[in-house]
Amino acid sequence: MIHTTAAILNNWGEQGWELVQVVPGPEGGLVAYLKRPKAA
Repeated sequence: MIHTTAAILNNWGEQGWELVQVVPGPEGGLVAYLKRPKAA
């Protein structure tokens, strides 16, 4: 199954995750940092 980056990030957004930063990865590619409130 092939996913696009936008579809993956939109799915995580629907689950309450917020994209904070995207940086180059240590071995190429990108690393995305996300956050969401801690569950009670």
